Amino acid sequence: MTIANLLLMMWTFFKIGLFTIGGGYAMIPMIEEQAISQGWITELQLLDFLAVSESTPGPFAVNMATFIGFSQGGIIGAILTTISVITPSFIIILIVAKFLKSFSDNKTVQGVLSGIKPIVVGLLFGVVLSLIFRGMTTDAFDIKNFSFQQIDFKAILIFSIILLISKLFKKLNPIFLIIISGALGYLLYGLLGAI
Repeated sequence: MTIANLLLMMWTFFKIGLFTIGGGYAMIPMIEEQAISQGWITELQLLDFLAVSESTPGPFAVNMATFIGFSQGGIIGAILTTISVITPSFIIILIVAKFLKSFSDNKTVQGVLSGIKPIVVGLLFGVVLSLIFRGMTTDAFDIKNFSFQQIDFKAILIFSIILLISKLFKKLNPIFLIIISGALGYLLYGLLGAI
């Protein structure tokens, strides 16, 4: 990876960290648009990185930045994209901590935050729908040319089993759901892949 590409990736993740409000999941549309349009990852890799980022310890967005950075620039890319995505939040938190009392009582700030909440909910809802369609279909979901051959019934089966287990055993540690999901994936896609 060239220095110019590395700097572009750092700047991109800095902007993602700066302009995303609502946490790691709200970053998904920006990460998707930027990383795929730059050719850093494919849609399939995005889904894989999402799954791994959610399954590994640490903040979701930091994990995504780290994985994308590593895929493009190795260890250096991972370190620099991680620093880039967390730096804006770090700076903002320092500023907010200094002026917390005046921010918390300020009607304008409260109004702005109240106005942002529905946007964040809408973004997250769009991300959820996008992930459902991508995770449950065998290729890029195309509503205009939809056919039932696009549906990945194995993914739907795994999702349904995990959902049922999580509802029946509400106190079950999520790590067990991840392990069960991985085992089901190995069974259905690996051992029984030809079916």
